[in-house]
Amino acid sequence: MTFQMIFVLILIIAMLGALLLDVARPDMVVFSVLVILLITNILSPKEALSGFSNEGMLTIALLFIVAGAVQKSGLIDEMITRWLRNSKTQAGSMVRFFVPVSAFSAFLNNTPIVVTFTPVIKKWCEDRGIAPSKFLIPLSYVTILGGTITLIGTSTNLVVHGMLTSAPYNMDGFSLFTLSIVGIPIAIVGMIYLFTIGHKLLPDNKGFSQRVKEDSKEYIAEMHVSDAFQHIGKSVKAAGLRDLKGLYLVEIIRGQDHISPVKSTTKIKEGDRLIFTGLISTIADLEDIKGLELETGTNIGLNDLKNGTSNLVEVVVSHDSALTTKTIKQSQFRSKFDAGVIAVHRNNERINSKVGDIVLRPGDTLLLLAGTDFLEKNQQSNDFYVVSSLDTPEKLKKNPAKGWFSIGLLIVMIALVTAGVFSMFKAMALAVLILIATKIVSPQEAKQYVQFDVLLLIASALGIGVAMQETGLAEWIATVLVSFGKPFGILAIIFMIYFLTNLFTELITNTAAAVLMVPIGMALASQLHVEPMGFAVTIAIAASASFITPIGYQTNLIVYGPGGYTFKDYVKVGTPLSILVMVTSVSIIYNVWF
Repeated sequence: MTFQMIFVLILIIAMLGALLLDVARPDMVVFSVLVILLITNILSPKEALSGFSNEGMLTIALLFIVAGAVQKSGLIDEMITRWLRNSKTQAGSMVRFFVPVSAFSAFLNNTPIVVTFTPVIKKWCEDRGIAPSKFLIPLSYVTILGGTITLIGTSTNLVVHGMLTSAPYNMDGFSLFTLSIVGIPIAIVGMIYLFTIGHKLLPDNKGFSQRVKEDSKEYIAEMHVSDAFQHIGKSVKAAGLRDLKGLYLVEIIRGQDHISPVKSTTKIKEGDRLIFTGLISTIADLEDIKGLELETGTNIGLNDLKNGTSNLVEVVVSHDSALTTKTIKQSQFRSKFDAGVIAVHRNNERINSKVGDIVLRPGDTLLLLAGTDFLEKNQQSNDFYVVSSLDTPEKLKKNPAKGWFSIGLLIVMIALVTAGVFSMFKAMALAVLILIATKIVSPQEAKQYVQFDVLLLIASALGIGVAMQETGLAEWIATVLVSFGKPFGILAIIFMIYFLTNLFTELITNTAAAVLMVPIGMALASQLHVEPMGFAVTIAIAASASFITPIGYQTNLIVYGPGGYTFKDYVKVGTPLSILVMVTSVSIIYNVWF
């Protein structure tokens, strides 16, 4: 190994460690490594920037806008809601819902699909007394499986395609339906598993809104004692704060002092902050007591729910959120979102802390008191996924004609790509131009739909892939894998490539896993003198098939909080599915390409 190879390998190991330990946002971690490679002259400026002009990366940017236009109309949401109304049994409902959703996710980005359908599924389940946890992990999994069916089903497929078509490989890349040979069978196998065995392994958790209404020991709220409180100087018991129905005073914060546990004899003072656990309805009654003010971090109060000027909104903190580095107070949540945090939930457990002092983590579920336009304003926020409004405001009137036009345009463009008239990049560029020209999407909306952090991650990771190729590191790793796997045959080597890619995906991100493994796969194909497309398909499928951890894929993280899941739930349900998908994929790839 040369010094450059050793240096790049150390950087990649450090990058994997930083991604695994969640040191910073994934895009910033990968971009930092790219900058180091640039300033140490391992990459020239042209090589470092090659990812930013990659056709696959730019196609993803355009797809964000097209998918945003389709999602904006709400037509697919409405169609699925109507479709679900006719479902009678739980098993029948799963089939009726998940089969079309997997089909949608083959042509639309799966992240907005899961964001859109999570509240639909939850409300449908809660209306029928069914645990949403029986449906939300399957929702994530079927969109992942559906995304493997076409080139545009997931950004991972487009990244691999973009790498294949650019230097140094200069291959034709994937056609729109190249991956369908593997994607359709694994989607069928995966859904059969989820409808039968997987369904039984899922936990039976209550929905978030049900827990808000029913559970008196799991949620926290903060009340401020003003000078108007009539019982200042009296004990907690004398003030009537000890024997409250469904409510319990767990802590008093007085300046820098934290009084916990709170005794009946503890005296209340002006300026005290009272930390309660309990029912939202009881907290609302408590707010009626003169001198006790609910601390939501905003001027909105629970009484505003009665006159319709505010609503309760449930959101999930995104893995890209800037909120994960500061406390809620330090992040200036109130001014940034014009919403107050009433409750924070992590892994289905109550957090024993003052609301403003909580440092949020990816996957945390927040109950917010917000204005009626909160959903509309923050639908495209990178800080969190808007999951649902517990008191849903009247949505702004949408134009159904524009919605149908967006869907029709997407179908026409897919047909033109399939017929070979346009490349995927040209088709999506034309689609975006038409959407803006017809004013279905404004330039401002187009900008909001594009997830720039995802594009930075992809472009930076592509540059690191170039470094692996140019320094010879990919060739060296391939040689090691060949020497280890060759005695066992080509089938064993395909399994090794799949397993390594899948392991990286579960631990870091699907895009980074794909970019790291493509140079290795291409070097393997060269050494073994076999069809490189077989390894490319293996890497694309394995990079998407993240089922074992909530952190491996965005959609898994979105349903983590709303479903009340634990890390073990993903391991229990996802491991058999991951093995089934691996065996099915490798078997098909071996027979078709090798």
